[in-house]
Amino acid sequence: MTETVLVTGGTGYVAGWVVVGLLERGYEVRTTVRSPGREKAVRDAVATVTAPGDRLSFAVADLTADEGWDAATAGVDHVLHVASPLGDENTRDAAALVVPARDGTLRVLRAATAAGVKRVVMTSAANAASPSSYTEEGVTDETLWTDPDDPTLIPYRRSKTVAEKAAWDFITDHGARPR
Repeated sequence: MTETVLVTGGTGYVAGWVVVGLLERGYEVRTTVRSPGREKAVRDAVATVTAPGDRLSFAVADLTADEGWDAATAGVDHVLHVASPLGDENTRDAAALVVPARDGTLRVLRAATAAGVKRVVMTSAANAASPSSYTEEGVTDETLWTDPDDPTLIPYRRSKTVAEKAAWDFITDHGARPR
């Protein structure tokens, strides 16, 4: 039986390559889009590299809303949570990135838990484990966290740190399920 993987943020660059890689490895892939109108663009982009056939499907879900996540995770074996708001060089309001990154991560984890998903993999960033002291100390490992209250952090870096911490707290609070 072929396993199904949900990839969040199907219109994003990283998610697009994740979708391609999974399809090439024989998985059924469902990916999220914020609106049904984005499905064709994703399918067309994937088709430039591999033939998705009927193994690529879509779910409408947005990091900023509860709607759609239960349907997105229904019947999937694994979730790759890739979606995260990026902002741009003009994004100065950290909350514009932090809130959807954190709350979206928790929405994905709650839905995956409710659906009995076997495993969730969340992409993070080195930004979440590179405190300001890194420039002096030069070494990072799993014990280090970026300080989300550091006033010098750009909003994206803060959002990745807060979202990852929220995910770890969720797993701790829910008995490490899903893994």
